[in-house]
Amino acid sequence: MSHGRMLLSCGILLAALLGCSAEHPGRAPARGDAAAVATPVPAVTSVDGARIAAADDEPHNWLSHGRSYSEQRFSPLGHIDAANVGRLGLAWFFDFPTDRGMEATPIVVDGRLYVTGTWSMVYAFDAKSGALLWHHDPGVPRQWAVHLCCDAVNRGVAAWGGKVFVGTLDGRLQALDANDGKVLWSVQTTPRDKPYSITGAPRVVKGLVIIGNGGSELGVRGYVSAYDAETGDMKWRFYTVPGDPAQPFESPALERAAATWSGGEWWKIGGGGTVWDSMAYDPELELLYVGVGNGSPWNQQYRSPGGGDNLYLSSIVALDPATGAYVWHYQTTPGDTWHYTATQHLVLAELPIGGTPRKVIMQAPKNGFFYVLDRATGEFLSGDAYAYQTWAEGIDANGRPVPNAQARYVGKEALVFPSPHGAHNWHPMSFSPRTGLVYIPVQEIPFVYKHDDKFAFEPGLWNTGVDVEAAGLPEDPAAAAEVLKLVQGHLVAWDPVARREAWRVEQGAPFNGGVLSTAGELVFQGSARGEFVAYRADTGERLWAAPVQTGVVAAPMTYAVDGEQYVAVVVGWGGGLPLAGGRVAQMAGSVNRSRLLVYALDGGQQLPEPVAAARALAPPPLSATPEQVARGKTLYAARCFACHGDGAVGGGVVPDLRYASAATHAEFDAIVRGGLRHQKGMVGFAQVFGREDVEAIHAYVIKRAHDLLAEQAARQGGDAG
Repeated sequence: MSHGRMLLSCGILLAALLGCSAEHPGRAPARGDAAAVATPVPAVTSVDGARIAAADDEPHNWLSHGRSYSEQRFSPLGHIDAANVGRLGLAWFFDFPTDRGMEATPIVVDGRLYVTGTWSMVYAFDAKSGALLWHHDPGVPRQWAVHLCCDAVNRGVAAWGGKVFVGTLDGRLQALDANDGKVLWSVQTTPRDKPYSITGAPRVVKGLVIIGNGGSELGVRGYVSAYDAETGDMKWRFYTVPGDPAQPFESPALERAAATWSGGEWWKIGGGGTVWDSMAYDPELELLYVGVGNGSPWNQQYRSPGGGDNLYLSSIVALDPATGAYVWHYQTTPGDTWHYTATQHLVLAELPIGGTPRKVIMQAPKNGFFYVLDRATGEFLSGDAYAYQTWAEGIDANGRPVPNAQARYVGKEALVFPSPHGAHNWHPMSFSPRTGLVYIPVQEIPFVYKHDDKFAFEPGLWNTGVDVEAAGLPEDPAAAAEVLKLVQGHLVAWDPVARREAWRVEQGAPFNGGVLSTAGELVFQGSARGEFVAYRADTGERLWAAPVQTGVVAAPMTYAVDGEQYVAVVVGWGGGLPLAGGRVAQMAGSVNRSRLLVYALDGGQQLPEPVAAARALAPPPLSATPEQVARGKTLYAARCFACHGDGAVGGGVVPDLRYASAATHAEFDAIVRGGLRHQKGMVGFAQVFGREDVEAIHAYVIKRAHDLLAEQAARQGGDAG
């Protein structure tokens, strides 16, 4: 049998094995030639807290989500450096059988690589050869997509004691046997009758698996929980916002928090404050740090009309990891009304502050300010704008922001930077102890906030309290182009001691990938526009790049096997902005191709040439009245944009409705109200929309398709002229 035919046979077998979980029947995962080489399967070894705390003693591994408890995402490996990075080539790759956003960071334990894909699937590979060792599909119902803020993503696993832990989109925490992927235990961490989700990677501290959840936009109450790694028994739970003040509070910390909420009945509409991503742990101080998200609804006028700080929204909270007891907090955005979460990456380091070594925790949250805090006490040390922002005049000496009165949108519109997508979103940053710099994926996106005076809470649906229609990009192409000139994406190197930017790389589009720094004096990052790039850590000089055929949002990592260093990154355009961003997302020009790419010096593999999906712009005639179209626009903005894009413009992940087929147009009501395509995540909305509502939305989609036809004709006419 020829080598090519052998790989084809392997692909057919793999397709059979994964067929039940494949998003596209007949689309088999693929591997590069290196994956076909028969090698001994690496043995499973046990991970514990001592190993993670001493991660620098085994730099060939990547034992935890951020490599170590400090979450610095810096690797002591330096075999690949500025002198030889130009020789970097593809060693092996794997095609995932799904086509939604890819956000995971792989972990590597003694030659085994574990990573998650969409729909919370887990994959184990031989880290050297790329051979697939096992695959686990937790069977998340595709209709659970209606409960997701920002795509069917997952950010990775945790390893401990011969087990691999994963949180699933529908709120389960599962322990898998690291040897074969079999489920050892599974617990439901969230109420099944509430629209919770899990997208973040678990952390394991002192034998406890720590996991949070998402769903603030949909009206839930946030919390973080700890489960026994051996049994799955819940050991503690910390709620991030107070519940009904007429009932006993779960802790004194929540009683104190309740005094910062005023008016309204937030406990009936969720409150928010989900812990959906960032955590860090200091084993010396024995403190667990969690980042807390936005309020529900976003608009404070609806959840706490009397004002107040609304603790512990948009806060870094330090907990006792053994008990979940509150220790301290710092709130980055008191009284948040702009969706400025503090769920962004938390990093621990030791820095000379004022000439004195300090144990610090650092964060660049959505609000555009870079914070340095004493991690033992929560003392504010510094806060400086790392991106363009207009919501605050600055941070005072006590660490409290001085809000810009013009940014409060009570009874008015306000054009504000950053947007709800943040100056920095979830994409992990990296800190290099060698350069003393923090490398941040930064973006600048404007947003028009307007109070929604027709807001009424609807359980299980998006509840922002913001008039999203007013925030949309102008439909006029010329006006939209002027707004898009304000949209930027940068890689920023930030000096947390000097409190200033050291260098930046302009990237032309927002929502670029997470960052890795290494002892080879390199910084690696993937871009929204489909490149994987290495920069000099001290200057930002671009040293190497490889096209990856899709946008990159995940963070890379690095490891070594048998003395050879590899750099791995999961690629696949997706997440919040590619779904909802419309023309902002289209600035990247990316479509989803979900892969794991692994590079090494002198790697010789090549990606197959991409095959563009065929699509035709052939809408039916627009027969609706202008009033019907206008009503459809309002309904679309309220209920459809989060997945199908602002202005009915697809961002490269789910289908662009303007290109809908004749069959889709014919079945539009059956799809939207009847749930005809629920197996693809498009549930039925009969409880939300009547037939006339769907007809209006359909009319708006058809109108937007005709708008695009007119734009294309105008461009062709201009070209001809």
